[in-house]
Amino acid sequence: MTLDISKYPTLALASIPEELRSLPKETLPKLCEELRTYLLNSVSQSSGHLASGLGTVELTVALHYVYNTPFDQLIWDVGHQAYPHKILTGRRDQMPTIRKKDGLHPFPWREESEYDTLSVGHSSTSISAALGMAISAIKEDKNRKVVSVIGDGAITAGMAFEAMNHAGDVHPDMLVILNDNEMSISENVGALNNHLAQALSGSFYTSIREGGKKVLSNMPSVKELVRRTEEHLKGMVVPGTLFEELGFNYIGPIDGHDVIELTKTLKNMRELKGPQFLHIMTKKGKGHAPAEKDPIGYHAVPKFDPSNSKLPKSKASSPTFSNVFGDFLCDMAAQDPKLMAITPAMREGSGMVKFSKEFPAQYFDVAIAEQHAVTLATGMAIAGDKPIVAIYSTFLQRGYDQLIHDVAIMDLPVLFAIDRAGLVGADGQTHQGAFDLSFMRCIPNMVIMAPSDENECRQMLYTGHQHNGPSAVRYPRGSGIGAEIKKEFTELEIGKGRIVRQSNTKEGQKVAILSFGTFLANALEAAESIDATVADMRFVKPLDEQLIKELAATHDVLVTVEENAIAGGAGAGVLEFMMTEKLLKPVLNLGLPDKFIHQGTQDELHEELGLDAKGIELAIKEYLAK
Repeated sequence: MTLDISKYPTLALASIPEELRSLPKETLPKLCEELRTYLLNSVSQSSGHLASGLGTVELTVALHYVYNTPFDQLIWDVGHQAYPHKILTGRRDQMPTIRKKDGLHPFPWREESEYDTLSVGHSSTSISAALGMAISAIKEDKNRKVVSVIGDGAITAGMAFEAMNHAGDVHPDMLVILNDNEMSISENVGALNNHLAQALSGSFYTSIREGGKKVLSNMPSVKELVRRTEEHLKGMVVPGTLFEELGFNYIGPIDGHDVIELTKTLKNMRELKGPQFLHIMTKKGKGHAPAEKDPIGYHAVPKFDPSNSKLPKSKASSPTFSNVFGDFLCDMAAQDPKLMAITPAMREGSGMVKFSKEFPAQYFDVAIAEQHAVTLATGMAIAGDKPIVAIYSTFLQRGYDQLIHDVAIMDLPVLFAIDRAGLVGADGQTHQGAFDLSFMRCIPNMVIMAPSDENECRQMLYTGHQHNGPSAVRYPRGSGIGAEIKKEFTELEIGKGRIVRQSNTKEGQKVAILSFGTFLANALEAAESIDATVADMRFVKPLDEQLIKELAATHDVLVTVEENAIAGGAGAGVLEFMMTEKLLKPVLNLGLPDKFIHQGTQDELHEELGLDAKGIELAIKEYLAK
């Protein structure tokens, strides 16, 4: 997409930060205006993350204007807000390809640009990484600056505070910017606060502060009194005492949409020694009224018309697996007051909006704190309740120790409803749910279920909720296959699969496909052309050992199919069992290869990896021909 210079005359002059830094300061507001318009027009045509980027336009411009990027290192937490950063760092014309196969990565990505210092997709990692870079910068001794930008949501995770606590101890030169869009710009974030921020970050105040420290270094009691007085005075006008206690010099809050004032404060702070903390207030969705009113709805958007006040509705004919889970929660909670539902800040994504409104006393959003979410469930289970942790596959990775140490060892009845299992598509490597079967299968006491359709998902959730021990139901992102969902609950027999297609082959090699999860439809389609038996295994742990024995006895070749890494996955479990029982039959494992899977639509990736019906059929035929 070539830039129309008549529409964006200032933005055309700033395709890379070096060009941006050559512009007069007074042109920056116009540049921000054009950048915001370009972002809105670009994402409305390509789809992608929008509201976060609209809120960080001025901050992005100010950072690249003040800091000598890429020599100075800039780290974006999560990276939803980094679209303006991509536009200003040589990738403007590629923006229509973002989140598409072979296109721009949805998040900062080291392989894509020297301006992306940290490949990222999960939250709350930026301060730890920035601290590591800042410590190395001290050793390098070239006056390299390091800046981390973290949102008010991401800073709720314990990892952010662990990093700040360490930074306060090591005391390197680094800046953490809290991009706070929790509330709109309030009255206190105006001229007075901007003036105060510049005064507190200016050389006069700093020299007095540092000089005073030296003078008072031999008078500890007086020094402590001065420190407390300073914090008290600052505490009366700024909410920064917590960050001061962690060893940071806190400045703010200031207006994050005033690019001129922002550059002045950043210029001052760039020269300060030790850990610095700048608190800026921004508005998510800034500059596009519908996004300002509904920042959650406009967080990630499909293609849309910016002149229309509403986003297009999804045309999905079948309910999503997240919807199935949400309906299960409401129906189950109506019967069971002991049901407690926990989510680490994924209410909308996990389909819990209706439940949170209908059963507020049984709903707990713990913010971005996956480890806490799992151990919170432990406490509830110990107290006699039946907690359900709704969590994405890749986010459960962050609570792995808690899953083992706090749930499984004590054999507690906690159900994990694992959304986004398998390939999620456009969010790429950081979000593909490729490993949950592998990392859960090795944990004692776990029951692991993989539904093949929407009704199976509902009944497995019920089965897990009834089970008196740890269990997990893992299901993919997106719509189901249109299966009829039965309202009444049926508890499945644990560790029992089912035959869904029987081979009629009398001659040649008889093939049995053991399907784990939602690739069942693909397996059935492939089975038609080669007349294979198909089993919906249902349980990854415990495996249906009797069914495996029967299939091995009556077939020449077994094929396992799953949307998980082949390494350590469900198919590996089948192999382990067969070797233990000396069932010496050829087994073909189909699943995700031993590499991180790039972005693309789910269908594109399934086809590329040979996991659609055609790919499964071809893989089996090639295996039989060997």
